[in-house]
Amino acid sequence: MAGANPTLRRRQLATRLRELRKAARLSIEDVAHSLECSPAKISRIETARRGVIPRDVRDLCQIYGAGQAETEALMRMAREARQPGWWQTYDDPDFRLYIGLEAEASSITVYDTCAVPGILQTSDYARAIIRAVLPEIEESVLLHRVETRMKRQQLLRQPAPPHHLVILDESVLHRPVGGPGVMHDQLTHVIKWSELAHVTIRVVPFSVGAHMGFNSAFTLLEMDDPSVSDVAYVESITRADYLEKPTELAVCREAIRQLKSLALDPEASAARIAEVNQNYAT
Repeated sequence: MAGANPTLRRRQLATRLRELRKAARLSIEDVAHSLECSPAKISRIETARRGVIPRDVRDLCQIYGAGQAETEALMRMAREARQPGWWQTYDDPDFRLYIGLEAEASSITVYDTCAVPGILQTSDYARAIIRAVLPEIEESVLLHRVETRMKRQQLLRQPAPPHHLVILDESVLHRPVGGPGVMHDQLTHVIKWSELAHVTIRVVPFSVGAHMGFNSAFTLLEMDDPSVSDVAYVESITRADYLEKPTELAVCREAIRQLKSLALDPEASAARIAEVNQNYAT
C-alpha cells in the first residue's frame, strides 16, 4: 500500500499528542479549557477516534511547549491523516478504522467461531453472510461491502504481506452458508489460501470441548511501528471494540496460545477441511 497510511498517521499523531500533554503535566480538562472545547474532543483526538486539523495541532503544540520542528512535523502528519485511503468510502466508520489498521499490520491473527474471516471469503460466501446478518440491506450497499472484502485480499498478494494466522472453530466448516455449492467453493478457496507461505490456517476440532475462545471471536493486529500499539478487534451485533490496554492484549495473546495448543496442525487442518468439503461436492 503505497504512501502514508492515513489511519496509521492518525494513530501516530494521537499517541504523540497524548505523550506531549502528559509531559506537560496537563489534564484533558486543562487542555479543553485552553482550547475552549469539550474534554470529549481532546479525548477522541488522543484515542484516534476523530481527526484533527493542522490548526488544532499547532494550538495543542503551543499549549504543550513543543518546539517548532516537532510542531511542523505533527502538522504534516495531521495533513497526511486527512488524505483518503481507498477504504474511506466504506459505509461503516468502525470497520473503516479496522481496514486501515489491517493494511499496516505486520501480523494478523484471526480466531472465528462462526464464519470464514472476511479477508478469505469468496464473493458468493460474503454476499450470503452479509445478507443473513443484515436482511434489510440495500443491494447497492451489499455490493459495495462484497467488493470491499474482495479488495482487502490484495493485502495477502502484495510483495511483503503480513503473516496471517487464521484459527477456525470446526463449526465454521459445517455451517452451510449460502448452500452446498457456495460452501464447496469457499472451503476450496480456504485450502488454496493455506498453500501460501505467509498464510497459516488451523482448525480447533469439536473434540477439544470448551476453551478460552469458546464464546468470543477476535482479531489481533500486531504492528512493527513502535509508535502504534497492537490492537485487538472484537465485533458484536451492535458494536465494534478496539482493545489496546496491555491487560486486554495479554488476555488475547493467552487465548491465542491456548487455541494454538488445541488446534490441529496446518497439514491436519487442511485435511479436515478437505474431508468436510467432500460433503458439499455436487
